[in-house]
Amino acid sequence: MDRLRIGVIGLGWFGEIHCDAIIGTPSLELASLCTRTEERLNELGKKYGVKKLHKDYKDMLADPDIDAVSITTMWDQHTDITIEALKAGKHVFLEKPMASTVADCEKIIAASKGAKGILQIGHIVRFNPRYRAAKKAISEGAIGKILSLSSRRNIPAAWTPEILNKIGPIVGDAIHDTDIMLWLTGDTIVSAYAQTTDMRGLKYPDIGQTMYRFKSGATATLETVWCMPEHTPFDIDERMTVIGTEGLIHIQDTFPNLGIVTKTTGVRSPDTTYWPEFDGYRGGALREEFLYFADCALRGIQPTVSTPVDAMRALEATLAAEESARTGQVVKI
Repeated sequence: MDRLRIGVIGLGWFGEIHCDAIIGTPSLELASLCTRTEERLNELGKKYGVKKLHKDYKDMLADPDIDAVSITTMWDQHTDITIEALKAGKHVFLEKPMASTVADCEKIIAASKGAKGILQIGHIVRFNPRYRAAKKAISEGAIGKILSLSSRRNIPAAWTPEILNKIGPIVGDAIHDTDIMLWLTGDTIVSAYAQTTDMRGLKYPDIGQTMYRFKSGATATLETVWCMPEHTPFDIDERMTVIGTEGLIHIQDTFPNLGIVTKTTGVRSPDTTYWPEFDGYRGGALREEFLYFADCALRGIQPTVSTPVDAMRALEATLAAEESARTGQVVKI
């Protein structure tokens, strides 16, 4: 076999982006779709020419012709679907956050042990070439011992009203930088302190500011603002600085790395890194993730770039930060 037949479970905005990436991945065939909303199911079935359409994910898992699934449902719905998919012998690509509790992460990890299929967690930033270059330099000892890390991952307010009724900025977005900091340092986070600010009265606050202490003594600060002005010309204001005893690394992804000026839209800076759209499909880091997932599955090896245990540790730290924001206290991990 040189191609996996994959189904997507959960067809919100990011589930559709997953489909756009899958159709441009030679080692994957988009073969099945699942969502409870019939109109949406039929709409995307027609868009991608997919005939196997399900309102119940269990029907997809029962199909022997489906080799793998991509799970893009809400994070608090991941656990049962993932465990059942692994039991059904499917390869599983599970979007981050891995689950909504550490206990559920542990259940998923337990189910993955000895499963026929592989389990990969969708921490996309590990497939951003700038962070991969930083990881390589740090692994080679280029900056010595890491002392301090700082990050910014801010997005326009127009993106977030719907999202903020489902998940907050710390678990929703700072989890990316938390995961990358754990990856770059090879360290563990021992305490978290955070503050949040509610600007629009939605279910979750618009702004999260987080501080971590690592076991080595290194410290980190993370800024996550989900309410940049409506007409901000770029999709993501993303950057990270890592300071070591012998040097530093600065990563700047958007602000902007591409600027387009027109009479009608003024200045804009579209995404060129994570899931840019070219020739009718999504490329970038998301496609690289799926290429890696398919390669591991077809070779029968577990992914090592992003492991379930790594994903659990990132969730654990961000949940601790959210608890800190609620209580006003430093939370030890």
